[in-house]
Amino acid sequence: MQESEFALRYLPFWIANYALAVVFWSLLGRFLLGFFVPQIQPGNYIWRAFYWLTEWSVWLVRWITPLAVRPFLMPLVAGFWVFHLRIALFFLFAGLGMVPKLGGS
Repeated sequence: MQESEFALRYLPFWIANYALAVVFWSLLGRFLLGFFVPQIQPGNYIWRAFYWLTEWSVWLVRWITPLAVRPFLMPLVAGFWVFHLRIALFFLFAGLGMVPKLGGS
């Protein structure tokens, strides 16, 4: 199999997997950064980047999560769901034969 064929054949899997991985690690970074940076700080470009990458997932999770969960924990809860969504998408793509196989043949 050619290198370009390998990359293009599994392109939907790569895009979904890496996009969810970026969101997951950004959620974790947003949670940890919240200990060092005040939550609303429009001048901090690092905080704005984490916020921009993750706010959609935090908003979705906040919509379905009970109000008993504190707001500063929402990025962790969202990360939990994004992690499990990533696993579910892996099994979906594997079932469709869109995941590269390990091994030589």
